Amino acid sequence: MELILKEDVENLGFKDDIVNVKNGYGRNFLIPQGLATLATESNKKVLQEKIKQSQNKQKKAIEEANKIVKKLEKLNLKISAKSLEGDKLFGSVTSAEISKELAENGLEIEKKYIQLSSNIKKVGSFSASIRLHREVSFDLSFEVVKEEK
Repeated sequence: MELILKEDVENLGFKDDIVNVKNGYGRNFLIPQGLATLATESNKKVLQEKIKQSQNKQKKAIEEANKIVKKLEKLNLKISAKSLEGDKLFGSVTSAEISKELAENGLEIEKKYIQLSSNIKKVGSFSASIRLHREVSFDLSFEVVKEEK
């Protein structure tokens, strides 16, 4: 089922994205919650016109996102976590911890924009995809280290 998102939906897309979802998810959740509409030909034309009119706003948003990317490139992120014996962590590192650590470094990025391939359960180097805008994303490399006692 092809839908147009009315709002940002975590792990799916941003406002005004056209996405393909399973019929049940679209019919039973996204459309009743007011998060999406059907992507009919007329709705697609309306969306294209809306996007065309808001291109100036988009340019400013892209510029802001690129400024954040420049700050992220300079950042050497280390996340300390409690660990058991060896490399295993007590718990896991999720996008929420990464968002919190970025906030401590002056970058306010919501956890819903940070994508990890899976929760991190051991010490080492990892990467996360940060989607700042529809057209701007950044692969953040970071290191998980043992917490000092």
